[in-house]
Amino acid sequence: MKLRRQAGLYAILAVIILAIAYGFMPKPAPVETAEVKRGYMRVAIEEEGRTRIMDRFIISAPVAGFARRIKLDAGDPVSKGQVITELEPLRSNILNPRTRAEAEARAAAAEASLRAAKENVYAAKASAGFAKKELDRLRQLSGDDLVTQEKLDEAETVIRRAEAAFRLSEFAVEVARHKKAAALTTLKYSAAGEPGEYAERVIIKAPVSGRVLRINHKSEGVVSMGQPLMEVGDPRALEVEADVLSADAVRIKPGTPVLFERWGGDELLKGRVRVVEPAGFTKISALGVEEQRVLVISDFVSPPEKWAELGDGYRVEASFILWEDDNVLQIPASALFRYEDGRAVFVFSNKRARMRKVRIGYRNGLSAQILSGLAGGDVVITHPDSSIKEGSRVRLRKER
Repeated sequence: MKLRRQAGLYAILAVIILAIAYGFMPKPAPVETAEVKRGYMRVAIEEEGRTRIMDRFIISAPVAGFARRIKLDAGDPVSKGQVITELEPLRSNILNPRTRAEAEARAAAAEASLRAAKENVYAAKASAGFAKKELDRLRQLSGDDLVTQEKLDEAETVIRRAEAAFRLSEFAVEVARHKKAAALTTLKYSAAGEPGEYAERVIIKAPVSGRVLRINHKSEGVVSMGQPLMEVGDPRALEVEADVLSADAVRIKPGTPVLFERWGGDELLKGRVRVVEPAGFTKISALGVEEQRVLVISDFVSPPEKWAELGDGYRVEASFILWEDDNVLQIPASALFRYEDGRAVFVFSNKRARMRKVRIGYRNGLSAQILSGLAGGDVVITHPDSSIKEGSRVRLRKER
């Protein structure tokens, strides 16, 4: 009887000890896992880009002048040689009362000078006529030896002077007429009046056929030399420009395939890199950091009907594909951690974490290519924390 009691006490004591030991045992760490499998993988550089027309023509004013209103609108078709607008000479300043009075006085003075010059013509003409008659009379008398040769020579000199004075008075009339016209010009071509019917005009024509992209100066008004009036181009000839980090640009080559997404359509658009510009530039990022960037120009490969809705300056997301394969053994990049001089993962095996060194190849932000160390079907622990060691007890996070 006594032995039975002792055996019962020992049993109870053993149960208590086991319960206490179980309570102090470390609980399995909850983990998330992923299966090692084969599938498609690509390494790409993703940057924001925008479309632009390959050949853009900016029509500007060749000289300063007064531009007539442009009747075209953005999107209208234009043909080569089509008249865009006309430039008229700049108008004169508006005359204030004092300036107008002075101009009218100069015009009146010029009119009086013209009348005086005409009267001088009449006087010179009369003098020349009288001198001619006097010369004819002296010539008749010289035949009868009644006039000396000296008198005859003097008469010929007088008539030559009279004829020269007559011609000079005629020239004076022309000068006075031009002075009058110059005096009237200030009044005729003031800003308050309309331009002359035959005023010179500069005709501006479209250099190529295409569509109007943008109108910089639509209403009539004064334009300066070189001022842009309109932009013309062919919206069917689109390209995509994207500025990428210079460290990424050295990995992109002409001919690199590109995928354009999030452009507004449902389908991915395909393209190909045409030019990686040799000169970079400095750009301030959203965080205020200076970055060296390089422009990469790409062409569309997809049929034009698939991107017909795109226009100039539209936003796209460009993915420059550096490498891709359809049959790649891969794991999530979050399963990797540094170990010694390489990488390692924890394999989920029989509710234990087993560390295994791996050799990786290509990797992107989500996945990593496995070259050795794992096989298809293995299960690895993703996002392992510092509490997980070799042989640690683990459980799936969804288990309770």
